[in-house]
Amino acid sequence: MGRRLVTLSDEKKRILVVGDVIDDIVVIPSGPIVADTDTPSTIRRVAGGSAANTAAWLGKLGTPVTFVGAVAAADVARHTALLPGVDARLQPVDEPTGTIVVVVDGERRSLLTERGANALLDLDAISEDLLAGNGLLNGDGLSGPGHLHLTGHTMAASDGAAFARLIRRAKGAGATVSVNPGSVAYIVALGADRFLDVIAGTDVLIATLAEGQALTGRVAPAEICAALDVPTVVLTLGRDGAVVNGVAVAAASVTVVDPTGAGDAFCAGFLARWTAGVDAVAAALFGAEVAARALAIVGGRPLSA
Repeated sequence: MGRRLVTLSDEKKRILVVGDVIDDIVVIPSGPIVADTDTPSTIRRVAGGSAANTAAWLGKLGTPVTFVGAVAAADVARHTALLPGVDARLQPVDEPTGTIVVVVDGERRSLLTERGANALLDLDAISEDLLAGNGLLNGDGLSGPGHLHLTGHTMAASDGAAFARLIRRAKGAGATVSVNPGSVAYIVALGADRFLDVIAGTDVLIATLAEGQALTGRVAPAEICAALDVPTVVLTLGRDGAVVNGVAVAAASVTVVDPTGAGDAFCAGFLARWTAGVDAVAAALFGAEVAARALAIVGGRPLSA
């Protein structure tokens, strides 16, 4: 079989990513953690947050991208600088910037989370101009329709009403929409039926296998894809790759340094191709390549150099 020819549309969409931005403290212990004594570790302080990570990877890939998130007022300039290649529209709030301590154990992680400023992100304040994909303010000559990407972290501890309104507004502006649930915990807290009601109208759902199972009550990837009323369903399976509307996609080979942000990088790679007119399976193959880049470094964002 010949190699698939991947073609990109001449008309790029501006991607608007909305969601969390975090100060990550990534801890990679040298061995088992022993209570009441020192465990030698590699510790790095890096910028993170699922949505911000995806925006950072999109910027690295050269995709026109705008990011909206919330940070402490004193951190606006710092976090703007930490998103090179991204049109960052950070909302200043009177709460500390969110922080997560990530303890890495091989390909598994434990996360200790303080959402902080992220809980005050005002979705209703996002302008119609941004939802329409209008990039003229940045001099890139792009105008709608654009694409909106959301993560489930944005509706944590809420009933999802503001999240649903944002999706409806984006669709009304002619944009396409993708959602990454972010965590099984958010689905369980809201309830699967309510979660699906909130994301109604979404064009692409990018979820882990566990999230797909929580949303549908089904086990097999193909059954999950068939059960979801979303035009394009992408289930990520870690080392087993992904499934796109029932079609298997292989993972890229990589030695894992830190799994933090691999899913966010996958989303960026997928969206960079899908919004440019590439079919979903080929877009997922590129998403797997970008995820492999994330797995090979510490933290969830691309290296600046």
